[in-house]
Amino acid sequence: MRNFEISQLQQQVEERQEELFALLAELVAYPTVSPPARNTLQAQRHLEELLQELGFETELWEVYPGDPNVTALKRGTKREAFCSLLLNGHMDVAEVGDSTEWQGDPFKLSVRDGRVYGRGTADMKGGLAALLFALKLLTEAGVELKGDLHFHSVIGEEAGEAGTRACMERGCAADFAVVADTSGLEIQGQGGVITGWVTIQSPVTYHDGMRARMIHAGGGIQGASAIEKMAKLIAGLQELERHWAVTKSYPGFPAGSNTINPAVIEGGRHAAFIADRCALWITVHFYPNEDYETVAAEVEDHLLRIAQADPWLRNNPPVFRWGGRSMIEERGEIFPSLELDMDSEGFKSLFANHQAVLGAEPAFGMSPTVTDAGWLGRAGIPTVIYGPGQLAHAHAVDESLDIKELLDYTKVMIGFIADWCNRKMPEGDLHMTEKAGKTSEPV
Repeated sequence: MRNFEISQLQQQVEERQEELFALLAELVAYPTVSPPARNTLQAQRHLEELLQELGFETELWEVYPGDPNVTALKRGTKREAFCSLLLNGHMDVAEVGDSTEWQGDPFKLSVRDGRVYGRGTADMKGGLAALLFALKLLTEAGVELKGDLHFHSVIGEEAGEAGTRACMERGCAADFAVVADTSGLEIQGQGGVITGWVTIQSPVTYHDGMRARMIHAGGGIQGASAIEKMAKLIAGLQELERHWAVTKSYPGFPAGSNTINPAVIEGGRHAAFIADRCALWITVHFYPNEDYETVAAEVEDHLLRIAQADPWLRNNPPVFRWGGRSMIEERGEIFPSLELDMDSEGFKSLFANHQAVLGAEPAFGMSPTVTDAGWLGRAGIPTVIYGPGQLAHAHAVDESLDIKELLDYTKVMIGFIADWCNRKMPEGDLHMTEKAGKTSEPV
């Protein structure tokens, strides 16, 4: 493979852009909105067929009814000695809202004023289409890939569901991974998010008429309102949030980005009763150098210390439920954080290919949101977020993507895939698959 051959393929991206638009239009036409979800089956079957046409071994397997993942492998010609790559993207898209606010049908791609419009163009069917088109051009040209190439089209990212997590649990590994989610062609890591439920439960339910005996001297009732006790814990969470803002920081994040949001509160049963139960749903943002187990433990420890200082809570402490595999099914989610390793060979290769195509170094830093990339990093795969689209346009009415950005991304990925999958493993190094004791088979 010679550089001018790759340059010719990159030139074809411009010349054949209508094919790319047609591919993107096919993906946008599937209304894979989440929530309500359970609607990606036809879209994933179509994507699986496209991958099979490109020479991938594929598997379509159910995560939830109507919502399968597609995992695929194109075996490298000299796979034992060359680097493997995982490409990841999600098929689900955000809710549309009132479609009458849109200038056109959200699920019919339109091209105007240098942009493509439709739900998912920015987040992130544009990234999926670009990857598929890059692979199509490489395959048609007969470009040899000596290392393994994995492709995962997953479900559930918009609703915190376990599409990518399930892939990792089935044992996939690679030497480097790119999550093609919305980053505006910036190479990114991310902080993390975990949701949790804090619940206070009274062992006794009292009639509202007993309140006077619970709050006045000589009343004789050792009771309390779970709602009022939760107010004390909320104040404690605010104290912990301020403490984190002062004591923790991470490059690329504004001070105080590690927040604790009391998002939903549920309590009481009727105006005629003292509230015997109160549950608080919180969302915790943490930095890339933290993991969700440690952060959750910090919150628990802080609230249990507050409970110990309260005569009633001491005997009726809060209980906790953290995370979950689905905001839809369990009202809980986890997005692990991802540090950006700028010394990794994968980062350097992607950086160089971006620079070669655009004539300037790529920006790099931290995403202000979260993606599935943290699950790949947590599985031990060096990973970056790198995709087309601006967050300002994701989830928005008249969602759109700049055409030049889409074309540039496709060109970069053609160069990067050809570079990385034809890069020999350093002498004495093991593939990530071998380090993890796993096979590089389709999962």
